[in-house]
Amino acid sequence: MDKKLLIGVGVLVLLGVMYLMFGLTGNVVAAEMIDDGDFIKIPLDGIGESAQFFDYDGIEFFVVRSEDGFVKIAFDACDVCYGAKKGYRQEGEDMVCNNCGNHYKISGIGTANLSGSGCWPGYLSAEVEGDYLVITKLSLESGRYRFG
Repeated sequence: MDKKLLIGVGVLVLLGVMYLMFGLTGNVVAAEMIDDGDFIKIPLDGIGESAQFFDYDGIEFFVVRSEDGFVKIAFDACDVCYGAKKGYRQEGEDMVCNNCGNHYKISGIGTANLSGSGCWPGYLSAEVEGDYLVITKLSLESGRYRFG
C-alpha cells in the first residue's frame, strides 16, 4: 500500500477517534423519549447506570440510575459553566463537567445547587409516575437559557 495512503487513513482514523472521544457531535444520543402533550416521558426500564443524554428541542439533559437504584436527572449544563456549552460526561460513578473538570457523584445529582454558587449539574425537576420518569415541558423550558 502507498505510504501516503496509509498516512491519510491513519489521520482519518485518528480524527474519527477524537470525534467520538471529545464529543464533537455533542453529548446527545438517540434514546426513547415519549412526547405526551405538556410532558415528556422516559420509560424507567430503559434507564440504567450508564448516563443517557437527551435533546428536547435544543434543551439537553441526562438521566442515569445511581448505584442505589434511584433515577437521577439534570440539565447537561451546569449552573456556572453552561456558557461554555460543554456539558458532562460519565466516569464510573461520577458525572464530570467537561469545562472545569469537577466531579459529582451520581448519587448526589438531582438537587438544586445547595451552595447557590459554583459548578453543579443544573437542576431539572422530574417525577416517577408508574413505569415512567415524567418531566414537564415547562421544567425543560426553565433551563433553555443554558443552551441559547
